[in-house]
Amino acid sequence: MKTRLPFTQKKGFSRLGVMIILMTASLAFHPIYGQSSEVSATQTAQKERIIKGLISDSYGPLESANVVLKGTKIGAVTDSKGEFTFPKALKTGDILLISYLGYETEEVKIEANTSFIKTILSEGLIEFVGALNTDKPYKSKKPKH
Repeated sequence: MKTRLPFTQKKGFSRLGVMIILMTASLAFHPIYGQSSEVSATQTAQKERIIKGLISDSYGPLESANVVLKGTKIGAVTDSKGEFTFPKALKTGDILLISYLGYETEEVKIEANTSFIKTILSEGLIEFVGALNTDKPYKSKKPKH
């Protein structure tokens, strides 16, 4: 003789439980949700890119010119050919500061189509502030024999 178990003690899933699982799975794997993350990843990849460039003056390429992302300490230095590759992917609207001792600092804004920067720095004026000390005369030392 078989013993019948009450409905609450049956093993397996009820129809309601199966329906809940199917609805949850259909919402979790819905194509709209999958596409939204792909689009944002594609948009991010299009916005951020590695920037390369060439820094020179009127005489030729500048070695050891500094290229820094404005407001950060992230930067690059040009090689012997005046070329650089920025170490961080930049997005549209970022500003690079290009500087070299004795030259004016240039600001270059990254546009939507920027991938290579070619900049010619102009010479700047270096001023020394101060006056010569004329209070005491200069005395040369006699050589010792």
